[in-house]
Amino acid sequence: MKKLIIATIALVGISIALAESGVDTAGSIERLDPGLDAIVPAGATLEKLGTCCKWTEGPVWIHAGYLLFADIPGNRIMKWTPAGGISVFLHPTGFLGQEAYGGPESGSNGMTLDRRGRPTIAGHAQRDVYRLESLAKGAKITILAEKYQGKRLSSPNDLVYRSDGSLYFTDPPYGLPTQGDKDPLKELAFNGVYRIPKALTHPPGAPPNDARLELLIKDLTRPNGIAFSPDEKYLYIAVSDPDHKVWMRYDVQKDGSVTNGKVFYDATSDKADGLPDGMKLDQKGNIYSAAPGGVYIISPEGKHLGTIKMPEKTANLNWGGPDSRTLYITASTSLYRIRLEISGVRP
Repeated sequence: MKKLIIATIALVGISIALAESGVDTAGSIERLDPGLDAIVPAGATLEKLGTCCKWTEGPVWIHAGYLLFADIPGNRIMKWTPAGGISVFLHPTGFLGQEAYGGPESGSNGMTLDRRGRPTIAGHAQRDVYRLESLAKGAKITILAEKYQGKRLSSPNDLVYRSDGSLYFTDPPYGLPTQGDKDPLKELAFNGVYRIPKALTHPPGAPPNDARLELLIKDLTRPNGIAFSPDEKYLYIAVSDPDHKVWMRYDVQKDGSVTNGKVFYDATSDKADGLPDGMKLDQKGNIYSAAPGGVYIISPEGKHLGTIKMPEKTANLNWGGPDSRTLYITASTSLYRIRLEISGVRP
């Protein structure tokens, strides 16, 4: 919806549209709890920055002042700049074969940065996790993980670094040609969550040390989005199962392992379009996640405070801008952003 700011006051069921010129806006804010007012300011505007792709994913803010995000079906990583809009940053990013891929998601998926500013990428259809050694054209690629106990990973989906330099990632089957557990190419009987110890210091260009790869969780049907609490006491996992739409929370141990997994929030009853997917946290521990109908905002206590209602099915999100208070959202064909009151946790 162009040139409109829409704020939804859920308690009384009233939508108020305020005219504003010069801004391409869309969506609405569903306020379920007064606690949302400290996060989403009155009159907050969801801006549509551009349409380019079939399924956008994996946004990450580069400190030089631009955003990278994945175009999975296009096998590309895209670049958005405030002045230049959207362009192609890297191609190919996932499947490298010469023949047709044969599945819907041939490219890479989630992205993050290590503390040296190097993009680390879930290879998805490439079935590995890799790192770009720089942001320059033709940068060297270092593969960090591709096998567990001699068997190929299914399709790494999303990833996050811990402050000790270890890397955590999820591995559902969405990057395989059939996207299912019975895909002929699937070698592992489960959909795991893994940890790569000392990923930060893995030598550039060195082969992956797959013997070091640690399996942390193997009992989730569709592990997807992954994020730490600001103090790293908890690891959150979004489960993209249509029959079990939940976010899990685990206690993180000193050695990096996780225990005491519990359902943190259950959205199975929400029939809106979309599933638990990519997520990030703010500095106060609130969770922001792709979810049915848009972006759920959930308190650290597990209360659903409200939803950024999106005009398209939502995939992922990340913080950007100089103060980390702008939330960039990838949703189906397009890229969006919204300004919020609390700074986010970002690489």
